[in-house]
Amino acid sequence: MSSIISQGWPAPAKLNLFLHVNGRRDDGYHELQTLFQFIDYCDYLDFKVTKSSTLKLHSNMGGVVADSDNLILRAAKLLQIVSGCNKGAEIWLDKRLPMGGGIGGGSSDAATTLVALNALWDTRLNREQLKEIGLQLGADVPVFINGFSAFAEGVGEEFQSVSPKEYWYLVLIPDVHVSTAEIFQDPDLPRNTPKLDIDSLMKGNWQNDCQELVAKRYPQVAKTLRWLLEYAPSRMTGTGACVFGEFELQQQALDVLAKLPSDMTGFVAKGANISSLELRLAQL
Repeated sequence: MSSIISQGWPAPAKLNLFLHVNGRRDDGYHELQTLFQFIDYCDYLDFKVTKSSTLKLHSNMGGVVADSDNLILRAAKLLQIVSGCNKGAEIWLDKRLPMGGGIGGGSSDAATTLVALNALWDTRLNREQLKEIGLQLGADVPVFINGFSAFAEGVGEEFQSVSPKEYWYLVLIPDVHVSTAEIFQDPDLPRNTPKLDIDSLMKGNWQNDCQELVAKRYPQVAKTLRWLLEYAPSRMTGTGACVFGEFELQQQALDVLAKLPSDMTGFVAKGANISSLELRLAQL
């Protein structure tokens, strides 16, 4: 096994189709209601299992994130500790998702690492155990481990599978890194959206409670939103910076992408209620 590289493990992006902030808890975390849907735009990871317990990461990020902070290495180490596994891994990351974009890049990489190495190391943890490990790494990690579009509550860790319409999305990437912690600490963030039952929430009229504040703090986000709203229903995902517009047809999204000003970047992707990681796992 040590000489075989398991290739092409996707770490898909997600969109928050809505994000409501219902209140702040005593521990400083926020009560949320949100709807996660995956898109078919991904980072990719390859893994080689090694006989020693050493973990080594190769990536195209050029040292942007220190190893001690890297969620991929932290995920692999936690899986070793929890499972008692004495194997290691060499990992290659092809980074395509923007950092600080609100589409889950780091969290998705961590989830794919946990799911893939659980299979490749034959550690045999169940999905709930993997979610518990993932929650230690970040609130969004469990939804990527879960593998299905989900309505989430709590701090984002309590969820149930749902099947929203799988639109085509044009996702635009403002050239700015938004700090999730700073947004949730800002006194101007609305924190009083009433909690609604899932049936009411799934009927639409969706909003992102962080959007107005982020647009005020980051002019690049406001400019991108204004441009995209000319062409389609558009919102910010997560705490930003990425914004997305929804389209019935792929060609409609591609036509708008072709009109993108030279100072903006983006991509077209399909909504997916089953994640590409879930489909990859099913191939084993």
